[in-house]
Amino acid sequence: MPLRILVAELKQETATFNPALTVYSDFRIYRGPEVMTAYRGTKTELSGAFTVFDEDGRFEIVPTMAADAVSGGPIATPDLDRLLSEIEDAVRNNSDVDAAYICLHGAMAGQDEGDPEGRLLTRLRDILGDIPLVASIDLHCVLTDRMIEAVDILVPYHTYPHTDHYETGQRAARNLIALLDGRAKPTVARVQIPMLVRGDELLTATGRFGDAIRMCQEVEASENGLSAGVIIGNAFTDVPALQSNVLITTNNDLDFAQREADRIAKFMWDNRELFQATLTPLDEAISQACKTDGLVVFSDAADATASGAAGDSNAILKGLIANQFPKRTLIPIVDAPAVAVAFDGGVSSEVTVTLGGTRDFTRFEPVSVTARVRSLHDGEFTYENGTIGHGGRTAVLIAGAISLLVTERPVYVVGRRVFQAFGLEPEDFDLVVVKSPNGFRTWYESIASLIVAVDVPGSTSANLKSLPFKHCVRPIFPLDEDVQFPG
Repeated sequence: MPLRILVAELKQETATFNPALTVYSDFRIYRGPEVMTAYRGTKTELSGAFTVFDEDGRFEIVPTMAADAVSGGPIATPDLDRLLSEIEDAVRNNSDVDAAYICLHGAMAGQDEGDPEGRLLTRLRDILGDIPLVASIDLHCVLTDRMIEAVDILVPYHTYPHTDHYETGQRAARNLIALLDGRAKPTVARVQIPMLVRGDELLTATGRFGDAIRMCQEVEASENGLSAGVIIGNAFTDVPALQSNVLITTNNDLDFAQREADRIAKFMWDNRELFQATLTPLDEAISQACKTDGLVVFSDAADATASGAAGDSNAILKGLIANQFPKRTLIPIVDAPAVAVAFDGGVSSEVTVTLGGTRDFTRFEPVSVTARVRSLHDGEFTYENGTIGHGGRTAVLIAGAISLLVTERPVYVVGRRVFQAFGLEPEDFDLVVVKSPNGFRTWYESIASLIVAVDVPGSTSANLKSLPFKHCVRPIFPLDEDVQFPG
């Protein structure tokens, strides 16, 4: 008889400063065998885990439910309750299993629930009982006591930008197999660091944060290492547990786990001043773009749909118009009313639309733009990792030298395919705006002459002191002065 491994997924990164609530219909949901069909062959955690289980040959995968949404605002309470209940029911109906792998993001938040993942994992542990239970998490997870207590091993990403989804799923699967085979007795050390971080030093290939991650990888590769990571949290998920953490899981060696966790945490704290973003004022950024030959990329991290922002900022658009920027420019924006006007007008029509401020209306005042409708689309496309994006109805508008990708719903504007799918090739432009703090670099560094992190308003601004934190750990660096770290 094969050993049965249950699989489930729940993923969304929440920005609590985004006033546009996330609802049930924002989630892409697969049930039962659909999970296998949707994720096999993709560059995701689930696909990586499937590969390891398949190669071993002893296991039957029991898919239950996978639900994920583009990063966004807090999940409305009834919608979150529905999601959690559906996953719990799917697991309960398939609870005759030998082990379970749960794929999470870890920085989800509801209107009234600050720890949906901890709540879910606790319920799944109650349902499944004392079987091996492993979960993978993003290194931007907001780590909670409930999450740690409910699972045997938490396995975090090791890269930023995140290029190791598949490998993280493999690591999680191998740990689960070690538990099943009786080769692992997890001992866990956690060090909490009162620190929020942003900036280029978090790039693991080049920044100081990468040194900390390599320390973690050395721990994992050691004789008694099982899983290790620095979990920096999503700075925009303002919930009581928000801070940075080092989490080390070893094989029956708590002293080693604690010693390494203390060492890595001290390294992070000693370098805290480096883990802050350097931002360029918009007018200065536009001036730089005017003087640069080749492609310039503006990172609008403050309105990063990849971090949970609404995606409807028009701050850069207004600045370009005010400065009469003459070069070919590509800008994405979420604006369902503008899309409706474009569809009413039809392809090749001239329309006047107001853009921006339809979702995060407290920060952005709409701007009127007259444009030609170049093309209209259903908004379905494929991301670089092989998963499907759902932008809702989508319009490409041309306003002078500015091309606008206008979607009804938020999408990740990180890679190039979000543009290419709608006939827009970033390399054909002089300036491209992305809605991502750093993840875009994987796709743009090879073609960009200049990358600028622009200082504009937004619910995911790297200027952390500009945001209205109310719930995170306090005191905390850099929000407060003279923060003490006992490590």
